[in-house]
Amino acid sequence: MNRTIIVIQPGLVSYQEGLELQQQARRRVADGELAGVLILLEHQPVITAGRGGGRENLRATLSGLQAEQIAFVETDRGGNITCHNPGQLVGYPVLNLSYWQEDVHWYVEQLEEVLIRTVAQYGIVAGRKSRYTGVWAGNRKLAAIGVSVRRWITGHGFALNVSNDLSLFQQIIPCGIEEFGVTSLRAAGVTASLTEVTQRLMIEFTTVFAAALQQTKED
Repeated sequence: MNRTIIVIQPGLVSYQEGLELQQQARRRVADGELAGVLILLEHQPVITAGRGGGRENLRATLSGLQAEQIAFVETDRGGNITCHNPGQLVGYPVLNLSYWQEDVHWYVEQLEEVLIRTVAQYGIVAGRKSRYTGVWAGNRKLAAIGVSVRRWITGHGFALNVSNDLSLFQQIIPCGIEEFGVTSLRAAGVTASLTEVTQRLMIEFTTVFAAALQQTKED
């Protein structure tokens, strides 16, 4: 079974542009052209809410966000409320799970494993937390995960805090969890660039998903 995944890296884009890239990728995967597409990017400042809710965990007003040029979007991904901004590595794997395992829980665990292995390369001991998705360094969330799966094709994905400004998270109760905070690689003392972290993540993605990644000039 050919598990070649095309990698697209468009750089810094709006959340809407990210959705459009996912839609394009989904069409190619659904048509059987590809086993999967991995979109790796940064987003302009945006707060997103998932199927698990989130508007009730928004501390700011919509008019206040607009004044600060921060978008607010309600999406069809799993999970609650989170933030994206420059310096955060956002990954949207659009995979046909028929090539791997038709199991959403398994898929989320695989994404967590990719992230755990990636940050371990920088000496960060991270892991899972009971009852909560994502990747945690102690009691602080380092990476959020929120996915959608339709007809076994995945959408949305993960967001790893690398060097982004964490003050944006003060506008929300991250994931609706009041008792725990957020952190980033930079906050943990890691000075690696987003480009370097992205390269390491691709290596771990290849290993965990037993796939071949193919760079493309479509970005």
